[in-house]
Order: sequence, then C-alpha cells, then structure tokens
Amino acid sequence: MIIFLLPDFKGGGAQRVSINLIIGLNKKGYEVGVIVFNKKGPLLGQLPSSVTIYDLETKTFRRSIFPLIKKLKLLKPKLVFSTFGYINVGLLFFRFIIPRNIAIWVREANLPSVSLPNNPYSIIISLGYRLFYKLADKVICTSERMLNEFLNDFKLPISQLEIIPNLVNVDMIQASISNATIYQNDKVNFVAMGRLTYQKGYDLLLHWFSNLNNKNSLLRIIGSGPMEDELKDLTKKLNLSSRVFFVGYIDKPWDMIAASDVFLLPSRWEGMPNAVLESLVCGTRVIATAESGGIQELSKSSKEGSIIVTFSEIEFCKEMEKIKPGKVIKLKDSLLPEMYYLENALEVFSSQL
Repeated sequence: MIIFLLPDFKGGGAQRVSINLIIGLNKKGYEVGVIVFNKKGPLLGQLPSSVTIYDLETKTFRRSIFPLIKKLKLLKPKLVFSTFGYINVGLLFFRFIIPRNIAIWVREANLPSVSLPNNPYSIIISLGYRLFYKLADKVICTSERMLNEFLNDFKLPISQLEIIPNLVNVDMIQASISNATIYQNDKVNFVAMGRLTYQKGYDLLLHWFSNLNNKNSLLRIIGSGPMEDELKDLTKKLNLSSRVFFVGYIDKPWDMIAASDVFLLPSRWEGMPNAVLESLVCGTRVIATAESGGIQELSKSSKEGSIIVTFSEIEFCKEMEKIKPGKVIKLKDSLLPEMYYLENALEVFSSQL
C-alpha cells in the first residue's frame, strides 16, 4: 500500500498534485490510501471511491503526530508520501519510531532558498531540513534548480534525489473546457490563480496592473486566502474596482482560464507552479516572474512564446502592455510539454517504486 499524507482537501497546488498522483496510481492498479488531519475541502470529491481515506480528525499536525504513527504501524504501508515542508520535517523527526520497512518519500513544493527565509518559523524549519531530510528514502524535486539546491546547499547525495514533474490530468481539464466561456468584450482579459497569500505576489500585481498605460484590460483573480480583504482594499485604493474582479475559489476554473488572453504569475517564490501547467493545458500563454521556481526550465521545454519569464517589474508590465484583445472562439490546443502529462510523469514515479 502507498499512503499519501495530507492536512486536508483544500484546493492548493500541493493538494492538487497529490490528488493527481493518487488518481493515476489507483488507475495503474496500486493500492492507495490517504491519511488526512481534516477530511474537508473541495478536492475530496475528485478521489475515486476505491481509495481509502483515514481521517485522524485532529485538524493540526501537532495533534496528529502520535495518532499518525499509530495508524502507520497498523496499516504497514510500503511507502508514505508527504509534500508539505512542515509535515516532512515532523515526520522525519520521528523516523526512529516508524518501522524501517516503511519507506518515506518527501516532496518539496517550493524552492527552499526562497521559501525557507519567508517561513514564519524560518530558523527552526531550516534546521529541520538540514538535520532530518537526510533521513528520507527519497527527496522528490520538481525541477533541476531545486535538485541542485538540495545537492549543494543541503549536501544531500544525488542518489537520494529524484526529479518527478508535477502531474497534470490533461484529459480531465480539457473535458471540462469543451464549451469554454467567451468574454463578450473588446478588452484584454488577464487571469491569475492561486491562494491569496504574500507568496503569490498579488499585491505586486495590483500595483503593476494599475501602472499600465493601456487601461483597456480586465483582471480576474481566482482563489481565496488570508490576504483577500487586504487585496480588495488595495484594489479600491488603486481605483481598480471596475477592472479587477475577485472570483473566489473555483473547483474547476479551466474554462475561465481558457477564455482569457494571458495567465499572470507574479509569485515571489514557487517550486513548479501547478497553475501555470494547467494554464498551458488550456492553451493560454503565461507571463511570469523569474522567482517562480522551475518556470525557466518549463519555458525552455515549452513552445516558443507560450511562457514569458520576466526579471523585473518593468519587464512584467512591458509584456502585459504588448497583449492585444483577442476573442477565444474555440478550445485552444494544449501548450503543455508531454513530460508533464499524468500518464508520462507517472512512469517516472512508478519506476521508483
């Protein structure tokens, strides 16, 4: 059995990647289960009924530690897969009381060099990475850049590191946008998606958007999060209320992305941004900050012009200024490189089991 460890079923990128992995492995005949601290969230409905969910009903990792270890000893899985940094560190801290025949794989969702300094418990978590990541059987990286950080900064052996691309369920996404929304306007339709947090840089994006010379554009932001009220207040302060729309969390946002002219990624840091991969599946081009993790590697393997990587506010705004209004009249072809397709990426994962 393979056990996936999740805090909940909220719609974050790390959860989406895990759900895609679970669905793919389940289809390939692997016995898969999920241990969760809180069995709530919109992604729960995407899991196949054949996947067993073990709800600890603890809500936080601190309260979950000993119930989790007890459950692992009872289930005796072949592999435990975790993808949240704080859970990874906690799980590996207790490695000495988890049976050695249970392999532990930890996946890193963000670039450590940027994400760790921005963590509110930066010193503790950074120390945890240095002391305990070496106890993992595998450390899963989403890009070459991330692998090199673990190799050079954390001195992990190359044999412990593995690059497994984020998995994207292309068939599911394209099936949901077969009748893509059409925006009946003559404006440039920008879209952004992700949790409304400091990491995602929406405060920066609102300032950049307000500075555009061409005001003939709209911005839709998909997602929810702790900065929602602050960002809405900033929108009013910048006189953008008629051009910026917060549409909240959407379980299947792909028709809105497919109907847009360009997807914007203003993140301060990332690993391999899932939202960008899904945007490319929708056939929608991307303008991104260079800080967005493996985005530069992704741009090199993608069709020319599908991803524009910018290195400053001036460059980001200049690229936005170039976009002309264009109506989407039919489903666009996927721009995503095949290595990120669920079926192809699963082969890399399966070969390690």
